[in-house]
Amino acid sequence: MRLIRSINIFCSLVISVNGWSSKLPEERELTTNCSNMSLRNVPADLTPTTTTLDLSYNLLFQLHSSDFHSVSKLKVLILCHNRIQQLNIKTFEFNKELRYLDVSHNRLKTVTWYSLANLRHLDLSFNVFDTMPICEEIGSMSHLEFLGLSGAKIQKSDFQKIAHLHLSTVFLGLRILSHYEEGSLPILNTTKLHIVLPININFWVLLRDGLKTSEILEMTNIDSKSQFVSYETQQNLILENARTSILLLNKVDLLWDDLLLIFQFVWHTSVEYFLIQNVTFGGKVYLDHSTFDYSNTVMRTINLEHVHFRIFYIPQDKIYLLFTKMNIENLTISDAQMPHMLFPNYPMSFRYLNFANNILTDELFKNTIQLPHLKTLILKDNKLETLSLVSCFANRTSLKHLDLSQNLLQHKNDNNCSWPETLITMNLSSNKFADSVFKCLPRNIQILDLNNNQIQTVPKETTHLKSLQELNIASNFLADLPGCSHFSRLSVLNIEMNLILSPSLDFSQSCQEVKTLNAGKNPFRCTCELRHFIQLEKYSQGMMVGWSDSYICEYPLNLKGMRLKDIHLSELSCNTALLIVTIVVIMLVPGVAVAFCCLHFDLPWYLRMLGQWARTQHRVRKTTQAQLKRNVEFHAFISYSEHDSSWVKNELLPNLEKEDDSVLICLHERNFDHGKSISENIIRFIEKSYKSIFVLSPNFVQSEWCHYELYFSHHNLFHENSNHIILILLEPIPLYCIPPGYHRLKALMERKSYMEWPKERHKCGLFWANLRAAINVNISDTRETCELQTFTELTEED
Repeated sequence: MRLIRSINIFCSLVISVNGWSSKLPEERELTTNCSNMSLRNVPADLTPTTTTLDLSYNLLFQLHSSDFHSVSKLKVLILCHNRIQQLNIKTFEFNKELRYLDVSHNRLKTVTWYSLANLRHLDLSFNVFDTMPICEEIGSMSHLEFLGLSGAKIQKSDFQKIAHLHLSTVFLGLRILSHYEEGSLPILNTTKLHIVLPININFWVLLRDGLKTSEILEMTNIDSKSQFVSYETQQNLILENARTSILLLNKVDLLWDDLLLIFQFVWHTSVEYFLIQNVTFGGKVYLDHSTFDYSNTVMRTINLEHVHFRIFYIPQDKIYLLFTKMNIENLTISDAQMPHMLFPNYPMSFRYLNFANNILTDELFKNTIQLPHLKTLILKDNKLETLSLVSCFANRTSLKHLDLSQNLLQHKNDNNCSWPETLITMNLSSNKFADSVFKCLPRNIQILDLNNNQIQTVPKETTHLKSLQELNIASNFLADLPGCSHFSRLSVLNIEMNLILSPSLDFSQSCQEVKTLNAGKNPFRCTCELRHFIQLEKYSQGMMVGWSDSYICEYPLNLKGMRLKDIHLSELSCNTALLIVTIVVIMLVPGVAVAFCCLHFDLPWYLRMLGQWARTQHRVRKTTQAQLKRNVEFHAFISYSEHDSSWVKNELLPNLEKEDDSVLICLHERNFDHGKSISENIIRFIEKSYKSIFVLSPNFVQSEWCHYELYFSHHNLFHENSNHIILILLEPIPLYCIPPGYHRLKALMERKSYMEWPKERHKCGLFWANLRAAINVNISDTRETCELQTFTELTEED
């Protein structure tokens, strides 16, 4: 009871406070919750800006005039479930903005009134008033919408004072009722009247007057001790001037005959919607069901929810037929442990049937049922097993919506299914369907729920569901996203909580119309196969429901628990063809570069030179500079082309060596050691020569050995600079004629002056004089000086 009361308070607060706050958007609401704190007095340190104050479920005994002076902005005050015995409304005279006041479930006996003009919700129910606490001040509260009252006596004179108020709800929470003056309730002017009855009260008069009072009537706590079934009652089942269109009876505990009498009474009133909740009935049957008068009614809807039977004999077949013969538009009998339902053998006008939460079996459909106008059928949470039986029944109706969830339904391949063309919504969740269910679906279905079944794949021979727009196939055993070859108009797909590791590309290619996809909570394997699925979210602009918290890697183990959003799978690592092309390109580029260098820069020749240079460098490291200088035996090493040998032998040598032996020239044909390779001889004798003379001509640049001699001489380790090289231009050589491999020669000719062989004979004398001066050095002196320096260094070390 306490929970229900708290829910009612909360709902009222939401409705009332939201209405007020919409008018004052600039003000900030402040709620102070002091509920259930065993308070005996109102706290003195309340925040002045408090707008909502909850003091419920405490031990407050009395309110003082100064308790609420500090909270002038107060709008909502809840004082229910305390021990207050007296209430002076003037206590709230400084709370001009007070809209909501709840003092229910206290011990109030008296109320001293004071007009609160802005009050909209006032609840004084479940107190111990002797009479209804209504006075002229309440009648002046023109904004009042909700009024809760209680009293041991109800009289016409009490309600006359507020008859002019247009109330939304009047709530009578009665702890005791010792007297009721007939005709009192109809004086009230309210849209809804809710009466909570005390026990052992004959509510018959209250029911009759309540039906004359408001459009909505709710009565709670109707029990069998009322003993209202009497001869007078049975003779007075016709009610005139009824206003109620919606009647709700809650917590009903009656004998079956009593309940049947209520149905017969209400049947001939203005009630269109009749709801009975939490009803218990039983006992022997005395009234004749066949005497029920179905004529002259405006009833459209009957709801029986949470029905319980006592252990008495009840003719169930008569009960079933009683309701189905009513031939109204909407009938609900839910949570009644009903094993079967009988229908008359003639067509009925039912448009809505709800038999959820019962124990109905396939026996329901084995007899012919004529429901040509039926639009909605709810058979949720029963014991149905065969889908084809349901389809045969449905095909004789004009069904639009069918709910068969939470049953034991299956479909076998050999069973034929035939559905009405009108069926557009179908809930088959929480059954035992396998893949074969797709062979037993309505062609025009638009919304289909197959959640929580045993489906593993969507078969290729599935019926083409061209109208299907929403498909829920969550909590099954699918290993991949279904393609849309059979669902051309599918726009919403829920496939979460399946066994999808790596969705295939077929979905993104065939399901172009899908705008909403819920594929979370699957055991995703975060490998390259998942890359296209991850990219689907990037290009779909929010298509994925629950992204990214519901999309978590399950495999491999090193990525378990990571969100798909945080996984980076590059195109290069996942595209084999691209990876091969990249590797080939990477390998091809250096290869092309090497080939270009070989062809354009004569790279092999340089590599051979580098090898020779490395070997020479290794050998020279072991020799001191002084030792190297002692190896000088020649003034000059002559490098020339064989085609220019006549000039060298006839002109160069005679003019340098002449008669004396002061100038020593190294020529390969007379000085090279025939037991060694040409390259070794070249390196060796360039090292033994003080300078190197190169006879340049077009023939020189065509000789590979001349190029080799020039390269090594330029990098001679035994000279500190390039002054040891002497260039003699025998014939003019244009730079563009020099082959690409002769970079050293080009560089030397550009930055170093060279000696040009004169064509005029009278200039030759000066040419030879300059050349002899360039190579003239006393080799023996140099050798002796170096030997002396080496000897001194060794002596100092000793």
